[in-house]
Amino acid sequence: MQLQSMSLGKGWTIKFAFNPLSIKVGGSLQDQVVYGVGGVKNFPNFMKNEDSLFGFSEGCLPMERWDELNKFFNQTGVKVTFGLNALLGRNQSQIEKGLWVGDWQSHNARDFMKYTISMGYKVDSYEFGNQLSGAGMGASVEAEQYGKDIVVLKNLVKELHPDPKTQPKVLGPSGYYDEKWFNSFLEVSGHDVVDGVTHHIYNLGLGDDPNMITKIQDPSYLNQVAQTYRGVLNIVNKFKPQSGAWVFESGGALYSDAKDLSPTFADGFWQTLIGGNYALLNTTTSIPNPDYDGALLWHRLMGSTPGISIIFINLSKDSSFNVTLSNYEHQSRNLRSTDVAKPNFEFRGSKDREEYHLAALAGNIQETFDIPAMEPKLVNASTPISIAAHSIVYVTIRDFQAPACA
Repeated sequence: MQLQSMSLGKGWTIKFAFNPLSIKVGGSLQDQVVYGVGGVKNFPNFMKNEDSLFGFSEGCLPMERWDELNKFFNQTGVKVTFGLNALLGRNQSQIEKGLWVGDWQSHNARDFMKYTISMGYKVDSYEFGNQLSGAGMGASVEAEQYGKDIVVLKNLVKELHPDPKTQPKVLGPSGYYDEKWFNSFLEVSGHDVVDGVTHHIYNLGLGDDPNMITKIQDPSYLNQVAQTYRGVLNIVNKFKPQSGAWVFESGGALYSDAKDLSPTFADGFWQTLIGGNYALLNTTTSIPNPDYDGALLWHRLMGSTPGISIIFINLSKDSSFNVTLSNYEHQSRNLRSTDVAKPNFEFRGSKDREEYHLAALAGNIQETFDIPAMEPKLVNASTPISIAAHSIVYVTIRDFQAPACA
């Protein structure tokens, strides 16, 4: 989240809307940041340098800036994940382009953590590097080396935070899923080191792709990402990290956005509606982008509240649908023509359901617009659900009763 362009008032609005809210401090340039504390006396700013990683020179995070950020964090009560520089102390390989070799130098991270502790700042988790897995994004580290270094980080966190109850989590590798690399990294690091296996999803490719609007409406293309989720799930089941798998970045399109797409209604189609667009708010005006309402509804409705919530995403630009909900008792044997499946649910109370219908103004899914008030429409639960073309519909049935599966 880009904090410098957001007023505190908007921060409060987001906090209360999405409570609890987690914020990651880091991203593409985090592996080029040194922390202005301890032995670091030179405080360089990021400068454009085409010969450096991502076209920028090394930069510094002054502790004065860290203090300012923590004022915002403390006032809004957000959970903070801090992305650490995992390239510090390494050198670029003379043999393989993009590969960084050598042991991680932890001194600067140690000084930063000690300062953070001394000021009473709370960090929920430390993420080790950004997009260094597999072939990496501009830079990579071999899996075995990364695994050994994240053990160093874990030991550092345990040393500085001896109380397990207040110990920040250690996350990694925060990059693209590569089966061989992830397996090697977790095998080297062991079972009790990584608290969350973090990975990135940018399944729409580069943001400048002229066919992006076609991809975002193609279910078969969007479903290809399921292979990544299956792979990560297998890794988690194998190594059982304490916090499972985290999708830590999911922007749909690489490099922040896709022109005329990411800040529009269409951006809601590609994702699981957890706020994948890098900017839920317009970074100039702090007005919510259309993706905001989908993310907010997901946060409000999908979870452990009583009843059931279902989301329908209609990618068709021409066809609308009427959907009838039913739940029938599972039959373990083949049904004969004379068998009848017995309904295995009932509605209690008001027998109404709540519906939220999201659609673009005048059907233009590449338009930006102000977010309307999101009040549900109460509909008789026994009637079909109408799903318009190019729309997203949330349905919540508060009084749905069904026994658990045996």
